[in-house]
Amino acid sequence: MEEKDLVCWNSLIDGYARCGEIEVARQLFDVMPERDCVSWTVLVDGFSKSGKVEAAREIFNQMPEKTRVTWNAMIDGYMKAGDVLSAERLFDEMESRDVVTWNSMITGYDYNERFEEAICTFRTMLGEGFIPNHATLVGALSATSGLASLCNGRWMHSYIVKNEYDLDGVLGTSLIEMYSKCGSIDGALDVFRSISRKKLGHWTAIIVGQGMHGMANHALQLFVEMRKAGITPTAITFIGVLNACNHAGLVDHGRRYFDMMVREFGIEPMIEHYGCFVDILCRAGRLKEAKYVINTMPVKPNQFIWMSLLSGSRNQGNLKMGEYAAKHIIETAPETIGCYIVLSNMYAASGMWNKVAEVREMMRKMGFKKDPGCSSIEHKGVLHQFTVGDKSHPQTDKIFLKLTEMGEKLKSAGHVPDTSQVLLCIDTEAEKEAELQNHSERLAIAFGLINVEAGSPIRIMKNLRVCNDCHSVGKLLSSIYDREIIVRDNSRFHHFKNGSCSCNDFW
Repeated sequence: MEEKDLVCWNSLIDGYARCGEIEVARQLFDVMPERDCVSWTVLVDGFSKSGKVEAAREIFNQMPEKTRVTWNAMIDGYMKAGDVLSAERLFDEMESRDVVTWNSMITGYDYNERFEEAICTFRTMLGEGFIPNHATLVGALSATSGLASLCNGRWMHSYIVKNEYDLDGVLGTSLIEMYSKCGSIDGALDVFRSISRKKLGHWTAIIVGQGMHGMANHALQLFVEMRKAGITPTAITFIGVLNACNHAGLVDHGRRYFDMMVREFGIEPMIEHYGCFVDILCRAGRLKEAKYVINTMPVKPNQFIWMSLLSGSRNQGNLKMGEYAAKHIIETAPETIGCYIVLSNMYAASGMWNKVAEVREMMRKMGFKKDPGCSSIEHKGVLHQFTVGDKSHPQTDKIFLKLTEMGEKLKSAGHVPDTSQVLLCIDTEAEKEAELQNHSERLAIAFGLINVEAGSPIRIMKNLRVCNDCHSVGKLLSSIYDREIIVRDNSRFHHFKNGSCSCNDFW
């Protein structure tokens, strides 16, 4: 070009920035004959999105006149870099904000798992008179899902309906996911049925949700209806279908859908599909078959696949296979703390205390500490959290009286505590049983029995996997007290009702 005006320079810089060539964009920026606010904004945004937030801040500070777009870009960059404090400082310094600014804060808090701050920011935004767009609501619903706050989720749903937001797109999908993750699969189904023009995302979300809640047959029936409606499933849809088979222990169905994905739809299996299929086999005790799939799959197995084999080995008492899996986990991702905990428990169960000491020493050298179990339950819009043996709650006396009552009723019902997964540092059986009685989910259940009105489900979220004994206890308590107890752990939902669980013990 014989004549290059400012628009040409800005277009070229913007093109390089969008393609990820931010350093080339910077070189052009440094030699361009003149600049305007667009030139500066493109560079700040480019560095921010490429993760080079300090370089973005350096240019931001040099700007002769900062635009709201650059402020928003910096906030978004800091949030994605995990520097929440710097993002908050910039947000507080802004003289004027727009919807994008609020969205950057809400989605940023959600991204950094600061769910309560995200919901609080959303409410503040409404209080200051800003009208949220679809992106705002999707971010707020995602935070609600992370917190498993059904009360907030229902309030947001009411706001969406009252203000007549369209559910035909991503917002409808987010609502279905929110209800599913907050433990109300009925709410998710109501949203799904209310959407007149259902798209692939809506079908996939409800299939995933029902699978997560152990409603495998319903999920697979919806998959059939989706195909009849002329919707072609994608790789993500099949992850939901395979997960449904996994949570219900439907091995043959899982194999059939895995083959269907490849043969009928020509979808190349991803690591996630192999992970689902391997987990199905491991949960069903088919360890040799699972090992064969792992060793013959065309992609390199990750730590999650090896952890499935390790967990399956623990459940089957197969120490040799467990050691084989643990060896590969340590080679692939040595920071996987769960590997060392499961392996040490397997050694302890076999009485191999020298091996237990070796694993403990490995954990000590790597600075590992087991995350404490934490369970939360929402009541009248307030989230109540419990850790093992927690006595900090205002209703502690009532809760422990209820725990004693629960223990007596369980004993009368013939419950024999399963102490196989209790921490290794606890020696006697009596101490192990006492430890089990104080698990965080039992404290939350006791709180729920005291406070949640009869006829309403007791919904609990736990950060770790439910142990064998608490799973058995959950089933018994649902029958003893005639209450539905819904527990979301870090793997799936457990619907305890009438002495059974939705997972059919394939958890």
